[in-house]
Amino acid sequence: MSTQTKVDKILAGHAFAKRDKIIPILQEIQEAEGYISQNAVVKVSRHLSMPASKIYGVATFYNQFRFKARGKYHIMVCRGTACHVKGSLSALRLVEDCLKIKAGDTTRDGLFSIEVVVCMGACGLAPVISLNGECHAKVTPEKLKNLVEELKLKETK
Repeated sequence: MSTQTKVDKILAGHAFAKRDKIIPILQEIQEAEGYISQNAVVKVSRHLSMPASKIYGVATFYNQFRFKARGKYHIMVCRGTACHVKGSLSALRLVEDCLKIKAGDTTRDGLFSIEVVVCMGACGLAPVISLNGECHAKVTPEKLKNLVEELKLKETK
């Protein structure tokens, strides 16, 4: 199903929605698409008879919404206090260098994305990263580099 069809179907399910349904509609769209596209913002604005800037304003206010698609391999780097003290900044810099993107971005091929999170709640295992929801504890730069290189290699086969 195309992205356009997904958004249209979601909006059809909210036929008589008013502005109080902005957040649930955006949540459904993000669940279906993986992010909130520019096209989706425009469609929601038309559907709710509101300026697109208002829809975008609501979406940017809440950090639960993303405006870029995640990569096939989504790497979350914890930057909480315990992880910071144990070296998560160097882990973040290393993964950015390996992938040649910054946190918040996705590689052009759509394979990798990086996200910085405030805390994963695994402070005793610091520093921690998550790869597609799987936690990796006590990450060293070498472990992290090997993990990324293995994934790159896997994709070239």
